[in-house]
Amino acid sequence: MNRLQRRGWIAGVSLALAALALPAAAAEAPDALVKRIATEVMDAIKADPAIQAGDTNKIIALVDSKIMPNVNFTRMTASAVGRHWRQATPEQQKRLEAEFKALLVRTYSGALGEVKDQTLTFKPMRMRPEDTEVVVRSEVKGKGDPIQLDYRLEKVGDSWKIYDLNVLGLWLVETYRTQFAQEINAKGIDGLITALAQRNKGGATAKAN
Repeated sequence: MNRLQRRGWIAGVSLALAALALPAAAAEAPDALVKRIATEVMDAIKADPAIQAGDTNKIIALVDSKIMPNVNFTRMTASAVGRHWRQATPEQQKRLEAEFKALLVRTYSGALGEVKDQTLTFKPMRMRPEDTEVVVRSEVKGKGDPIQLDYRLEKVGDSWKIYDLNVLGLWLVETYRTQFAQEINAKGIDGLITALAQRNKGGATAKAN
């Protein structure tokens, strides 16, 4: 497992692990949001052996129903694509979102069955009432040294949405931005879409085999 895959693995299980970290909160603050999502994801994993075994279709359904409503995925994708996002047509943006989501789901698919003895602990929140963007900081604890895991959230209306993760000291979006920029500079936006589609198809084929 390379470093990027390891970061994806940790990010994929982190929401489920968060259920172990905090007592129930009366109001859904940003850190409480992470706990709520994690509780629902953890319950779904425990109830479905297919998810534990890495069933991609079941994982996609779980992500769509429990996680995606609480993520600003358009912002996440736009940030990963960077300055090139504005150059993309609405159709290209739609395809980029779909392929980026498939990439993340594929990266995380093997992680959900690995939730065993790990726990997640949160650091004290530093937040002012007027803040519209915050960072929720936490650590994954299990075998070996604790692993840093942070979440960036933004306030949308009266709710909070996740738009980035920091795993092992690197923000996920920034990591992909570097990769995506190289592909776009070489082959354009359509080239990035094609590369993501091929990577996702290759991953699915390898999984099926």
